[in-house]
Amino acid sequence: MHHTSPADAPVVREPRHEPVAHLIRGGVVEGVHYGSVVVLDADGQVTFRLGDIEAAFHPRSAVKPVQAVAMLRAGLPLEGELLSLAGASHSGEERHIAGTRRILALAGLTEDHLRNVPDMPFDPVVRDAWVREGRTPSRLAQNCSGKHAAMLWTAKLNGWSLEDYLDPSHPLQRTVRDTVEDLTGHRVARVTVDGCGAPLFSISLHGLARALSRIASAAPGTPEGRVAGAMREHAEMASGAGRDVAALMRAVAGLIAKDGFEGVQVAALPDGRAIAVKIADGANRARIPVAAAALVRAGVDPALLTQFAGEPLLGGGEPVGRVRPVRALDPADLTACA
Repeated sequence: MHHTSPADAPVVREPRHEPVAHLIRGGVVEGVHYGSVVVLDADGQVTFRLGDIEAAFHPRSAVKPVQAVAMLRAGLPLEGELLSLAGASHSGEERHIAGTRRILALAGLTEDHLRNVPDMPFDPVVRDAWVREGRTPSRLAQNCSGKHAAMLWTAKLNGWSLEDYLDPSHPLQRTVRDTVEDLTGHRVARVTVDGCGAPLFSISLHGLARALSRIASAAPGTPEGRVAGAMREHAEMASGAGRDVAALMRAVAGLIAKDGFEGVQVAALPDGRAIAVKIADGANRARIPVAAAALVRAGVDPALLTQFAGEPLLGGGEPVGRVRPVRALDPADLTACA
């Protein structure tokens, strides 16, 4: 059942973030990462919060599963690995580029129709290989190319114009906005432009968790259920080999997870339990340890999450500390397993 009357938009204000992680070196807190965290139970109730979960913020690429749902609702016929790619922030591996080409070919379109920003592959190993081979930035290699190819096909299927598919007033983007408001349960606060050029709708961290909860718990065959199934079965197409988000989905059965630039992470289980994280300074090193601690708060077995407890901080080439979630967030058993 879709929400027919979203709540008011979240307030645009300076977020009231709180400490969520400490950088500990030799037993001393060397640095502090501020941010916000929310944990929802299977009924959608908030069971844990830290910081400001209701202020407007930019979900960045963490909202891509919602965008994929919007396209399916508008008739996009993708399934499986190509649907996972449509909601991906991919690494720019050859399978991601080939998949984007396949989506474009199915639509009867070419790379020239894409309007995302040309870029090098996101994965540093893949990017270094491109540089050695003398390859240049490409719209296909940019991490949002699968989404853009899917947007183009959705527009073509509906008879909508292609040249301006990124305009916030375009029927495609109005459909995305409606879906964002439906799944988050509240209206969009602001509209700006994401790094790839697509419209970016400002929502709340609470709303982001609620949206992924609805996707993860949806019935098979529904647009939401199709997106969740594709992400579960093809985690590497939604991210890439060696990416922490793919590893997280492999580690926890049924989990779907999506990251976003500037320290955003969201994840949800098939029964609707969900977490969402925003690291205030955008630091990637704090994103996964904080998300792992939140997942334990949501009831995930901490033994499944030990590899996500934070990368060691080195001193003279030896481990001397790590990034740790703050005591209010980090349950004792996750720390014990780390």
